[in-house]
Amino acid sequence: MLSGKTLELLSVILVLLFVIALYFRNNPLQHSQKFMMRRFLNWFPLGMTYAFLYMARYNLNIAKNEFGDIMSKADFGIIFGVGTTVYACSFLLNGPLVDKIGGKKGIIIASLGAAITNVFMGIATYAMLEGNMKFNVVAVFSTLYAFNMYFQSYGAVSIIKVKAFWFHVRERGGFGAIFGTLLSFGAYFAYGWGDIVVNLTRANMAEPNAVERFIRSVFALDSLNRDGTWYIFFVPAFIMIVWALIDMFMLKDTPAQANFEDFDTHDASSEEMHIDFSMKDLLKKVFTNPIILTFALIEFCSGVLRNAMLQWYFIFAHEVPQIGGEFFNDHWGYLLAITGVVGGFVAGYSSDYLFHSRRSPPALILNVFMFMLILVMSFVLFSNPFIVGLCVVGVWMFVIGVHSLMSGTAAADFGGRKATATASGILDGFVYLGSGLQSFCLGFLVTEDWSYWPYFMLPFAALAVVLAWRTWHALPEATKKYLVSVENVEVIVKKRRRFFVIGQQSE
Repeated sequence: MLSGKTLELLSVILVLLFVIALYFRNNPLQHSQKFMMRRFLNWFPLGMTYAFLYMARYNLNIAKNEFGDIMSKADFGIIFGVGTTVYACSFLLNGPLVDKIGGKKGIIIASLGAAITNVFMGIATYAMLEGNMKFNVVAVFSTLYAFNMYFQSYGAVSIIKVKAFWFHVRERGGFGAIFGTLLSFGAYFAYGWGDIVVNLTRANMAEPNAVERFIRSVFALDSLNRDGTWYIFFVPAFIMIVWALIDMFMLKDTPAQANFEDFDTHDASSEEMHIDFSMKDLLKKVFTNPIILTFALIEFCSGVLRNAMLQWYFIFAHEVPQIGGEFFNDHWGYLLAITGVVGGFVAGYSSDYLFHSRRSPPALILNVFMFMLILVMSFVLFSNPFIVGLCVVGVWMFVIGVHSLMSGTAAADFGGRKATATASGILDGFVYLGSGLQSFCLGFLVTEDWSYWPYFMLPFAALAVVLAWRTWHALPEATKKYLVSVENVEVIVKKRRRFFVIGQQSE
């Protein structure tokens, strides 16, 4: 009989195949099959590299539980908060830089840089656990994790930069769903595969099966004197190097580099492709756009909600017995993958097909659901572990939808091909400013009382609803012109009230 982990892996593979099939079926611009295949060979390795970057980012969460008293919740909150703050601030440099050098170079920098810093974190873990070396855990891991997150910050902007040239604005909701899928798989790799790595590298593994015995013998894991927690850093480092090598050969920044014609994607850069923006111009272009800044604030809120769930539920379930809700903790990574895929596809496809490629309407709806789930969670936090688990994975599902729409799609729409990485970087930077805020605050608050956990999130969910409502009708000018001229959709601008009304033109 197949084990639970094997069944999880098989179902994740089936989901990935289903996502790939949907990609080939979603072709509203009638691209040739040759183009669709080459574009797949472009985004798939790029996307898998980004997914495994998540494994090299959230492996610290897995290691924290293995460290025990060596790293307290407050220590972990500081370390994670420093890393996410560095990640957020890095976009002021890395966003415009990737707009200049291209997404291919950006993703290679991300993967190799993250691999090197993970090796050093693994060495530090070995020195701390096996070598009995005494050092300031917070100082050392804050520094190493900050370097890791600096290189990680190249990842998201690179994938969106490449996407901007290969996907038309009317296809980007669908790609936003793919982006959400890859992000969710990253969480699965971090928690699902991370848990497998931890179990395989235990000094006294309980009842290993034939495959596990083979792996332990090949890597001489049976000779360990204590649990090999450091492998949680070494394994993703190796995987990142492999994907970096694949990207070097497979990835192309634009269709023209792959021997196809470049095409107008009808985003904010449609009439600016001849302009050579400086890094200062790119930053000014983004920071003076009120729509992008509003989206950035929405992403700040989603950063609080996303990482408040991703960072703390695993620790909460480890400390507070979840009797009746063990399923969620035991299958945490798998549930993040499946529900994240659903959230990304619901958000992306509803954006393109129900709201004419507007990103705020589904974002508003999903934020309303998140507010309701967090409110329910605050009432049952200690009384109903099963409902708590449902609320947590529900919030994760919806927040992935919002994130794929904002950083993954709206940034490319309103930043345009010229400023995609800068706009995406600013939005993703705000995600991690929110993540840093919740990490610093909750690290201390939940040390006192876990009741503060959902209460802290509620105001941010409410604020995101208001902000999404204010941008309900926002569209780039080039997209509005495309809708009118090509798809027979009327776009009416009511300047006095500053919103747009979209409807079908009458014949």
